[in-house]
Amino acid sequence: MDVRIGLVGAGWMGKSHTSSFVNALMLFGPESGKPVFEIVSDVSDEAARAAVEKLGYARYTTDWNEVVTDPNVDVVDIATPNYLHYEIAKAALENGKHVYSEKPLTLSYEESAELAKLAKEKGVVNYVGFNNVMNPATHYIKELISSGQLGTIMRFSGTYDQDMLLDEELPITWRHINKFSGSGSLGDLGSHLISVSQYLLGDIENVNALSKTFITKRPIAPGSPELAQVENDDTISVLATYENGAIGTLSSSRVATGRKNYLAYEIQGTKGAVHYSLEKLNEVNVYFTSDEEVNRGYRTVFLGPNHKGFKALNPATGIAIGFNDIKILEVHELLSAVANGTEYICDFEFGSRVDQTINAILKSVSVQKWIKVKDKEEVPL
Repeated sequence: MDVRIGLVGAGWMGKSHTSSFVNALMLFGPESGKPVFEIVSDVSDEAARAAVEKLGYARYTTDWNEVVTDPNVDVVDIATPNYLHYEIAKAALENGKHVYSEKPLTLSYEESAELAKLAKEKGVVNYVGFNNVMNPATHYIKELISSGQLGTIMRFSGTYDQDMLLDEELPITWRHINKFSGSGSLGDLGSHLISVSQYLLGDIENVNALSKTFITKRPIAPGSPELAQVENDDTISVLATYENGAIGTLSSSRVATGRKNYLAYEIQGTKGAVHYSLEKLNEVNVYFTSDEEVNRGYRTVFLGPNHKGFKALNPATGIAIGFNDIKILEVHELLSAVANGTEYICDFEFGSRVDQTINAILKSVSVQKWIKVKDKEEVPL
């Protein structure tokens, strides 16, 4: 079945989506959905034209409205800055399109919940690009939890740190302005950690958070002496309780000195524990209390063909996979849902619950109190 793609946003993420579609076809075959690159849109005429020439789209436009109303488009693929997700996704859904949006779904829980409700009413595939959920390591850890091998889960501790914005000479971008990004490191990096955490343990119930902006002003352009105000968090730390009774500590930072792509977490249960870091993507460290006491200790499990999703990418354990491979698994799940009606994890409802947690965290920061996630009410001490 042909799945005709209309891409909005021809930057790095748009290119990543497109290359993943190409590789998904090669690895999984047309029976899982054959992507057809129908039209691409970008505000930059030059970028849109380049996407036609380099990425293989048949046509281009600088007006995304032409994509969401195009009768030859089946899936609207949104790879724009955060603040555009809601408007484009809503218009696409109203035109009966399947929608594939980069994360976070929108800037607020209310907008995301509205999109989730609309997508359900329209009966279309609605997918949020939380790629770390599709990591074979995440599925392996999920199986360890679901099978009871870790016992009762007591604690999740995790962080997503990068030092990408540590240089104070880097100019201000849309990521630093709330009306465009919604939040800082929380929405950009923390949303990935929350997505993995809530997929593995279930929803977070209460949060208590604090944040800080360390680089409060940045140049308005490279080398400019004129500075603009940074509006959101460089780093954030969160105490959390989960609906399943576990407790958690979650954090993220975009100025984390020395850390390049450090999404790392540990889960402790009554029978075992897991530690994982995205900087060592192919290794999951596990510990089981059932081991003989003399041999007890963390050991490393290398991802391989026995772990969900891996076999399509590489034939043998120890051959490393990377970011783009996980994106391939993500778009394969999307294509298969459109072509064959298969189930998928990261729908708009899932994305809205991540945004609900983010909104509660932001409120906790503002009032400096515990906040109940599902109604954003203060939690009595």
